[in-house]
Amino acid sequence: MQDRPYIVILAGGIGSRFWPYSRNNRPKQFLDILGTGRTLLQMTYDRFLEIADPERFYVVTNQIYQDLVREQLPDLQPEQILTEPLRRNTAACAAYAAYKIHALDPEATLVVTPSDQLILQESRFLATIQKAMQAAKVKGRLITLGIKPNRPDTAYGYIQYLESENGDYALKVKTFTEKPNIKLAKTFLESGDFVWNSGMFVWKVASLLDAFHENMPDVADAFEEGRHHFGQATEQDFIARAYSLVKNVSLDLGIMEKSDNVYVILGDYGWSDLGSWHSLHGLREKDEHNNVVEANALLYDTKNCYVKASGEKLVVVEGLDNFLINESENVLLICKLDGEKKFRDFVASAKKKGEDFV
Repeated sequence: MQDRPYIVILAGGIGSRFWPYSRNNRPKQFLDILGTGRTLLQMTYDRFLEIADPERFYVVTNQIYQDLVREQLPDLQPEQILTEPLRRNTAACAAYAAYKIHALDPEATLVVTPSDQLILQESRFLATIQKAMQAAKVKGRLITLGIKPNRPDTAYGYIQYLESENGDYALKVKTFTEKPNIKLAKTFLESGDFVWNSGMFVWKVASLLDAFHENMPDVADAFEEGRHHFGQATEQDFIARAYSLVKNVSLDLGIMEKSDNVYVILGDYGWSDLGSWHSLHGLREKDEHNNVVEANALLYDTKNCYVKASGEKLVVVEGLDNFLINESENVLLICKLDGEKKFRDFVASAKKKGEDFV
């Protein structure tokens, strides 16, 4: 059983770049974005069942989504749903899960994954995970999965790696750069020795705890005493106190960019982070003018657009190129399809109009 990993699913995000379909009370990970009959969270859970037992799954989410996780993943026990009192980014998420699992199993191997990614070739993906688990057996190693980039995208972290001299498929990471500007992203793409950071990590739990002590001692100090509280009635009070002590920092910035023991496993398995309407447009079926139409719509002289609305309304669009038209509940959004950087502004302004709009 020791070769079976623990799967830590990070499911606390609000999915603002999929607004207004994704809302605060039901973010994108809890939605059937792809029309498969399963939500993104459920698809993530399904993906790992071949290599992990249900009792070894842990979902880290905001406390307001606890009931949604229970509803969508009924096989999980309440203690497998780790609820956060505050949003403190992925370093705190990983620390909570790691310290809790370490108290149960100090020899555990963890696979940490977002809840909202698409993997088209799952058998190849799981083979890559198995390689990463093997590589992570070396003491202290922190393994990330890298994806070959096909465009200079500024929404991803970039990993520069060194070629292996001994045939090892775990490649030593030279630099780890979080979301560069467009000029730097183009340079990375042209160099050929950079890959995208997929946001998926594999490591022995002891290796991660060592990395927290070395690179984020405040996080280590805040969670170290948890072993006396995990599984007890005092767990939530302890977690509330720990979260109040740590900063809002990602794993990438807090650990991966600082550590000199990071390795990358390259993978090619049809990956997308499903980060925005624009990225989803690239995956959906399109008409002859490169439009994705999920509505009762009439389109004239319109191309490269994404139209989504309820079937009750007829949507008529004329003369648009590269636009998103989305009606979700009480919000109608019309904006540039590739304008995801504006979405935080949209959501912030909509919130001022009323909580019901976000």
